[in-house]
Amino acid sequence: MLENVTFGPIEPAQLASMSGLELMQAMIEKRLPAPTMARTLNFWLAEVGEGVAIFEGEPTAELLNPLSAVHGGMLLTLIDSACGCACHTTLPAGVGYTSIETKANFSRPLFPDSGRIRCVGRVVTAGRTIVTADAVATDARGRVVGHGTSTLLVFPPKAAA
Repeated sequence: MLENVTFGPIEPAQLASMSGLELMQAMIEKRLPAPTMARTLNFWLAEVGEGVAIFEGEPTAELLNPLSAVHGGMLLTLIDSACGCACHTTLPAGVGYTSIETKANFSRPLFPDSGRIRCVGRVVTAGRTIVTADAVATDARGRVVGHGTSTLLVFPPKAAA
């Protein structure tokens, strides 16, 4: 949850000294700040493991589109974040990544009363420079609300700094 969370950038020295999994665990334990985007979209990193990242979030009235449903960008960002952070958990200290492409399928609309959304991202393949991952998002009733895939580019340590 976003209670007692500090938001902001992580110092470059900290990024360079921790593996991706260590970094993600430190964010969950609130030893490192959460990205400011998480505050804006009301979601958080809930669990991580090797090749896995789980985000949770709660849609709010601040995220509505003109049809009074939650804008698909919230769910797309959850999917992209879950896939990207799943990738990051497999990387050594100082190595970075970025999304090349994220594709999502929205299965049902979200509304401010949809309850907590859970998005599970998993690495599918991990190469030296390209990682693929997928994610499935479910609502508070366990129904799939969306799913997607990401292709990610891994930066060598020198480029990551």
